Amino acid sequence: MTTVPVKTRFAPSPTGYLHLGNVRTALFNALLARRWGGRFLLRIEDTDRERSRPEYVAALLEDLRWLGLDWREGPQIGGPHEPYAQSARGAIYAQYYQQLADSERAYPCFCTPAELALSRKAQLTAGRPPRYAGVCARLSEAERQARLERDPRPTLRFRVPAGRMVEFTDLVRGPQRFASDDIGDFVIRRADGTPQFFFANAVDDALMRITHVLRGEDHLANTPRQLLVLEALALPAPRYGHLALIVGADGGPLSKRAGDLSVRELRAAGYLSEALLNYLARLGHAYERDVWMEPTELAAGFAPERLGRAPARYDEAQLLHWQSEAVQHATPERLWTWMEAAVRERVPASLRAEFIAAIRPNIRFPTDAAFWAERLFDVDSTPSADGRVVIATAGPEFFAQALAAYDRHGAAYQPLVDDLRQRTGVKGRNLFMPLRAALTGETHGPELARLLALLPREIVQRRLQACC
Repeated sequence: MTTVPVKTRFAPSPTGYLHLGNVRTALFNALLARRWGGRFLLRIEDTDRERSRPEYVAALLEDLRWLGLDWREGPQIGGPHEPYAQSARGAIYAQYYQQLADSERAYPCFCTPAELALSRKAQLTAGRPPRYAGVCARLSEAERQARLERDPRPTLRFRVPAGRMVEFTDLVRGPQRFASDDIGDFVIRRADGTPQFFFANAVDDALMRITHVLRGEDHLANTPRQLLVLEALALPAPRYGHLALIVGADGGPLSKRAGDLSVRELRAAGYLSEALLNYLARLGHAYERDVWMEPTELAAGFAPERLGRAPARYDEAQLLHWQSEAVQHATPERLWTWMEAAVRERVPASLRAEFIAAIRPNIRFPTDAAFWAERLFDVDSTPSADGRVVIATAGPEFFAQALAAYDRHGAAYQPLVDDLRQRTGVKGRNLFMPLRAALTGETHGPELARLLALLPREIVQRRLQACC
């Protein structure tokens, strides 16, 4: 792929909790780095002073670690390009602002927000695309100095060269071409001294030696601006790939109702991190095999050329499918940790392994495990409405014979059902369903053989006796 070691990054703004869209971006960058034996870096882009919060930084670090998206360079890890928070990199940016100003590639802009809004409105009215009209680009040095005396805090604009075609090959979308005349001079430093995204993001990628950037297609229009900045500074540019955005089932933007949930909300709901990884890795990316994969397998099969250009549709049914797969592939120890808070008051410590083995095929979330813990071990558990109907239909004599068979064979499943069949002349679902209803109160659920082996003898006898 390349002779330069691959290095990718995830650079979130800590203005909220991680959601599916930005987690997928982090995942794809991590998978690309791991696929080629490279490095995955984390950088915090916290220049939005009003919305950035330390608690959001702490939360995103925790969420990424929970997902297994461990970074090899960045906050809490360190590395050769510290600091990894943009709010602490002001002195670095200042050097490059000065370099651009000295080479006449950037200039101070004194236009007020009201003046810019008026200019934008006039351009739109005239049917032209809105871009900066270049008012301050034409000021003489004397005029600039006079303006600086009145307004010592101008913005700083990058001077876009005229008549240029900015071209690059997108990792996802192929060849891209942008006319510089359509871009217009853009702000790289705000009036408060903080860097604009275009600038800080590009400079940091170059200085941190990022080789590949996968990000949302909403950043595609930023790329020619950043390439021009890096060219002017004689800094290397990464290869960019712009991901199709995630949309709801109706093709519109995600909402909380349609999947735009934070990682911590999904975690609190009981989703396993492995389920999210398997789901998100396929959301806009195709694997040769649509089967459960461990993280190393997800990385081995990841390739930018398998990323789709069409919007990726959120599908809750698919997420639930991978949640079920995660439950089936998890170790018993992993599952116990996951469900412990919901079931520990009911499940005897000596029966944990047997309980997990019995209910594993029938659960997706800890609440499901809690349901079966109550059904199996709560002596006061009462049958469901369907269970009561089945019990009444089978009749007291059936359960008297079931109790006798159990007293004779105990938890030996096959001898017990063979004996009960001979005693009652009943077979098939007419035998198994009443027995299940009596033991669990439900007409569907875990395998009867496992339940008989799991349930304490006194509970089985009590429940069969209650149906006689």
